[in-house]
Amino acid sequence: MPAHVSDSAPPSGLRIRPATAGDLPAITALYASEVRDNVATYEYDAPDQTEMQRRWQGVVAQGLPYLVAELDGRFAGYAYASSYRTREGYRWTVEDTVYVHPDYAGRGVGSALLRRLIDDCTALGLRQMVAVVGDITNVASIALHEKFGFRTVGVFQGLGRKHDRWLDTVQMQLALGLGNATAPDT
Repeated sequence: MPAHVSDSAPPSGLRIRPATAGDLPAITALYASEVRDNVATYEYDAPDQTEMQRRWQGVVAQGLPYLVAELDGRFAGYAYASSYRTREGYRWTVEDTVYVHPDYAGRGVGSALLRRLIDDCTALGLRQMVAVVGDITNVASIALHEKFGFRTVGVFQGLGRKHDRWLDTVQMQLALGLGNATAPDT
């Protein structure tokens, strides 16, 4: 973990655990609001629960973490790692996704989810994590990733369009474990 990351305790009552099928209604609802109202994702039409279940199962079937945060027993957000690209040479690289329910923003939920996601992916022997931040104005997501040592490696200007505007996409990267210093275990 980078030296500048605070080791402060997560909020009292916060629990991070693997997602289950029972979490899919809350995950689907949170993602639908992001699709409808924001630009963290460039998806235009919110997927239904059946599609979100298919996506969750796809992540889990690859042996990658898909996590849920509960604060005082209530759904507070979710995070998962997915393949960065499908080509074999990228198999040690994942992309992270973190969504926090607006009622819990600024309370350490995103940090706890990302910390656990990084730890779980490192334990799996993965070597790189990429964050694709949906718009350069998403300063909360950029700051969250910077807190954990991600560095901006590129900004694609006008890469996507949503809500009648062009969006700049920020690419950030974090080396996991030994990163690219040694060959991975195959």
